Amino acid sequence: MITIREETIADIEARERLLDESFGPGRFAKTSERLRERRMPSRGLAFVAAIGRRVIGTVRLWDVDAGLGRPALLLGPLAVDPAFRSHGIGAKLMEHAIGRAKALGHRAILLVGDASYYARFGFSNAATSGLALPGPVDRARFLALELRLGALAGAFGAVIPTGERTVSAPLRAAVSAAALQAGLRKAA
Repeated sequence: MITIREETIADIEARERLLDESFGPGRFAKTSERLRERRMPSRGLAFVAAIGRRVIGTVRLWDVDAGLGRPALLLGPLAVDPAFRSHGIGAKLMEHAIGRAKALGHRAILLVGDASYYARFGFSNAATSGLALPGPVDRARFLALELRLGALAGAFGAVIPTGERTVSAPLRAAVSAAALQAGLRKAA
């Protein structure tokens, strides 16, 4: 049985393998990655599709400013294990993510993707014409969905990341080592 649930720390390694398999090393060069790098996904908006403990799909949403102080989310990447594609798992992940974002009070979602695929969820490029991403993008693939009518009306300017920053790997390792040392001293 396939379940859609919030991503956990235990899912990270499997998620990264799935993204590597789906997009290859070029995934880090994508324009959307500039908005995700060194940021945490929006709280409560990182999901996996799983069979038992096996991660077979992933989608995350990220906090961004959609020009001139308009809060929005950036969706992506969406990936499904090749062995499970064409079974509606991507659609289930999308529907879950959109529904949860709306329930949490978010107003709009942006993404860069195949317009013919994402149109079924209500995405179009109608509200993105005044927005700019931090790198090259095919304008026909820069899409938006308003969760509240008019949320992106007149949106203009650069899309910038606003989400919580991550701790870099070297800093995280140093903090973990310091915490371990402190724990060992305390235990002694």
